[in-house]
Amino acid sequence: MLITFEGGEGAGKTTLINRIEEELLRHGLELVKTREPGGTKLSDHIRSWLLDRDFEIQVGRQAELLLFLAARVQHLEELIVPALKAKKIVLCDRFNDSSVVYQGLARGLGVEKIKNLCSLVCDGLEPDLTFFLDVDPVVGLERTKRTRKENASSGEVDRIESEGVDFHRLVQKGFRDLALKDTKRIHTLDANKSEDEVFTQAMKTLKTYFT
Repeated sequence: MLITFEGGEGAGKTTLINRIEEELLRHGLELVKTREPGGTKLSDHIRSWLLDRDFEIQVGRQAELLLFLAARVQHLEELIVPALKAKKIVLCDRFNDSSVVYQGLARGLGVEKIKNLCSLVCDGLEPDLTFFLDVDPVVGLERTKRTRKENASSGEVDRIESEGVDFHRLVQKGFRDLALKDTKRIHTLDANKSEDEVFTQAMKTLKTYFT
């Protein structure tokens, strides 16, 4: 199974993935936990280019999209596809839905265009299950300021987090639209609730896949 986790900034994806990983391992299941962009050395380098808040380096919309897709191709070839072939569960923080929403809608490159590009890049591979953590953008952005930063100092935000609230509201709308159109794959979790409540919601859904 490929299980992906989607949502806006500060939705709590990392926390949820870590808790689900712990629970599945406790039940003896083999899995791989990864993230996008990332998961391989090349993809991690691309991640640093994309999220670095060095505003002297301009990253255009098309360049941003192509960098994300390049990272994804390497991620698939080197990590995700081999893990799936080995019958492992893959837990992935972000995947195609993020590209569709962030670059397709919020950046204005076209939702259907990005869907088609993602399908081409992934050779038709889609997640078996996606959790969309739906959080109010203002709440999520406040959370990001309280977390340890990988590409920014404490209290600062990375390049994408630094976009205005209107951008992040578009992101939320995009994910909600996708969830409404694909209710079989995408399960919406109320990420405004506590970590325990979100985890309980997710495990209730997961149990239907493993029983």
